[in-house]
Amino acid sequence: MNTAYARRLLWHGVLLFLLGLIVGFVVPALHNPRMGLASHLEGVMNGTFLLALGLAWRHLSLSARSQTALFWLALYGTYVNWGTTLLAAAFGTSRNTPLAGAGYSGAAWQEALVDFGLVSLSLAMVSTCLLALWGLRGREHPPR
Repeated sequence: MNTAYARRLLWHGVLLFLLGLIVGFVVPALHNPRMGLASHLEGVMNGTFLLALGLAWRHLSLSARSQTALFWLALYGTYVNWGTTLLAAAFGTSRNTPLAGAGYSGAAWQEALVDFGLVSLSLAMVSTCLLALWGLRGREHPPR
Protein backbone atom coordinates (compact mmCIF):
# COMPACT_ATOMS: atom_id res chain seq x y z
CA MET A 1 0.00 0.00 0.00
CA ASN A 2 1.45 3.34 -1.08
CA THR A 3 1.09 5.52 2.03
CA ALA A 4 2.55 8.50 0.16
CA TYR A 5 -0.73 8.70 -1.75
CA ALA A 6 -2.65 8.88 1.52
CA ARG A 7 -0.58 11.81 2.79
CA ARG A 8 -0.84 13.61 -0.54
CA LEU A 9 -4.62 13.16 -0.55
CA LEU A 10 -4.76 14.70 2.91
CA TRP A 11 -2.68 17.66 1.74
CA HIS A 12 -4.84 18.18 -1.35
CA GLY A 13 -7.97 17.82 0.75
CA VAL A 14 -6.94 20.71 2.97
CA LEU A 15 -5.89 22.79 -0.05
CA LEU A 16 -9.16 22.21 -1.88
CA PHE A 17 -11.12 22.95 1.29
CA LEU A 18 -9.20 26.25 1.57
CA LEU A 19 -9.87 27.09 -2.09
CA GLY A 20 -13.56 26.49 -1.47
CA LEU A 21 -13.47 28.85 1.50
CA ILE A 22 -11.72 31.52 -0.56
CA VAL A 23 -14.37 31.28 -3.29
CA GLY A 24 -16.93 31.95 -0.57
CA PHE A 25 -15.45 35.44 -0.19
CA VAL A 26 -15.85 36.29 -3.88
CA VAL A 27 -19.31 34.80 -4.51
CA PRO A 28 -21.02 38.23 -4.77
CA ALA A 29 -18.49 39.41 -7.37
CA LEU A 30 -19.11 36.50 -9.76
CA HIS A 31 -21.35 36.83 -12.83
CA ASN A 32 -23.66 34.14 -11.45
CA PRO A 33 -23.44 34.25 -7.63
CA ARG A 34 -25.69 31.20 -7.24
CA MET A 35 -23.21 29.11 -9.25
CA GLY A 36 -20.43 30.75 -7.23
CA LEU A 37 -22.05 29.36 -4.11
CA ALA A 38 -22.06 25.95 -5.80
CA SER A 39 -18.31 26.30 -6.45
CA HIS A 40 -17.73 27.28 -2.82
CA LEU A 41 -19.62 24.19 -1.67
CA GLU A 42 -17.87 21.93 -4.21
CA GLY A 43 -14.47 23.05 -2.91
CA VAL A 44 -15.44 22.42 0.70
CA MET A 45 -17.19 19.10 0.03
CA ASN A 46 -14.59 17.75 -2.39
CA GLY A 47 -11.81 18.76 0.00
CA THR A 48 -13.59 16.82 2.71
CA PHE A 49 -13.93 13.86 0.32
CA LEU A 50 -10.18 13.86 -0.32
CA LEU A 51 -9.52 13.98 3.43
CA ALA A 52 -11.86 11.02 3.96
CA LEU A 53 -10.25 9.08 1.12
CA GLY A 54 -6.78 9.81 2.50
CA LEU A 55 -7.83 8.55 5.93
CA ALA A 56 -9.43 5.42 4.44
CA TRP A 57 -6.45 4.70 2.19
CA ARG A 58 -4.82 2.18 4.55
CA HIS A 59 -7.98 0.08 4.44
CA LEU A 60 -7.95 -0.32 0.65
CA SER A 61 -6.89 -3.59 -0.90
CA LEU A 62 -5.81 -2.56 -4.39
CA SER A 63 -2.97 -3.26 -6.80
CA ALA A 64 -0.32 -0.59 -7.30
CA ARG A 65 -1.84 0.31 -10.68
CA SER A 66 -5.34 0.62 -9.19
CA GLN A 67 -4.00 2.80 -6.36
CA THR A 68 -2.38 5.11 -8.90
CA ALA A 69 -5.58 5.28 -10.95
CA LEU A 70 -7.68 5.96 -7.85
CA PHE A 71 -5.32 8.71 -6.67
CA TRP A 72 -5.27 10.58 -9.99
CA LEU A 73 -8.97 10.11 -10.73
CA ALA A 74 -9.84 11.48 -7.29
CA LEU A 75 -7.60 14.52 -7.74
CA TYR A 76 -8.85 15.18 -11.26
CA GLY A 77 -12.51 14.78 -10.34
CA THR A 78 -12.41 16.91 -7.21
CA TYR A 79 -10.34 19.79 -8.57
CA VAL A 80 -12.22 19.87 -11.88
CA ASN A 81 -15.51 19.82 -9.99
CA TRP A 82 -14.48 22.93 -8.05
CA GLY A 83 -12.86 24.62 -11.06
CA THR A 84 -15.64 23.91 -13.53
CA THR A 85 -18.32 25.27 -11.26
CA LEU A 86 -16.16 28.34 -10.66
CA LEU A 87 -15.82 28.83 -14.43
CA ALA A 88 -19.57 28.40 -14.81
CA ALA A 89 -20.07 31.11 -12.19
CA ALA A 90 -17.61 33.46 -13.88
CA PHE A 91 -18.91 32.80 -17.42
CA GLY A 92 -22.60 32.59 -16.53
CA THR A 93 -23.08 29.31 -18.37
CA SER A 94 -26.22 27.26 -17.86
CA ARG A 95 -26.64 24.52 -20.47
CA ASN A 96 -25.79 21.66 -18.08
CA THR A 97 -26.63 23.51 -14.87
CA PRO A 98 -30.21 24.64 -15.51
CA LEU A 99 -31.14 25.21 -11.87
CA ALA A 100 -28.12 27.18 -10.65
CA GLY A 101 -27.65 28.75 -14.09
CA ALA A 102 -31.26 29.79 -14.69
CA GLY A 103 -31.38 33.18 -16.38
CA TYR A 104 -27.77 33.06 -17.55
CA SER A 105 -26.01 31.87 -20.69
CA GLY A 106 -22.43 31.93 -21.86
CA ALA A 107 -20.74 31.99 -25.23
CA ALA A 108 -20.76 28.71 -27.14
CA TRP A 109 -17.09 28.00 -26.32
CA GLN A 110 -17.72 28.73 -22.62
CA GLU A 111 -20.71 26.38 -22.55
CA ALA A 112 -18.64 23.69 -24.32
CA LEU A 113 -15.73 24.06 -21.88
CA VAL A 114 -18.01 23.82 -18.85
CA ASP A 115 -19.89 20.89 -20.42
CA PHE A 116 -16.61 19.01 -20.97
CA GLY A 117 -15.57 19.67 -17.38
CA LEU A 118 -18.88 18.51 -15.95
CA VAL A 119 -19.02 15.32 -18.01
CA SER A 120 -15.36 14.39 -17.48
CA LEU A 121 -15.44 15.05 -13.74
CA SER A 122 -18.63 12.99 -13.42
CA LEU A 123 -16.95 10.02 -15.09
CA ALA A 124 -13.85 10.50 -12.94
CA MET A 125 -15.81 10.66 -9.69
CA VAL A 126 -17.96 7.63 -10.50
CA SER A 127 -14.77 5.72 -11.35
CA THR A 128 -13.18 6.96 -8.13
CA CYS A 129 -16.09 5.69 -6.07
CA LEU A 130 -16.17 2.33 -7.85
CA LEU A 131 -12.43 1.82 -7.33
CA ALA A 132 -12.68 2.82 -3.67
CA LEU A 133 -15.60 0.44 -3.15
CA TRP A 134 -13.65 -2.33 -4.86
CA GLY A 135 -10.68 -1.62 -2.57
CA LEU A 136 -12.96 -1.80 0.48
CA ARG A 137 -14.63 -5.03 -0.63
CA GLY A 138 -14.01 -6.78 2.67
CA ARG A 139 -10.60 -8.38 2.32
CA GLU A 140 -8.65 -7.79 5.49
CA HIS A 141 -4.95 -7.15 5.48
CA PRO A 142 -2.61 -6.43 8.37
CA PRO A 143 -2.11 -2.76 9.26
CA ARG A 144 1.09 -1.23 7.97
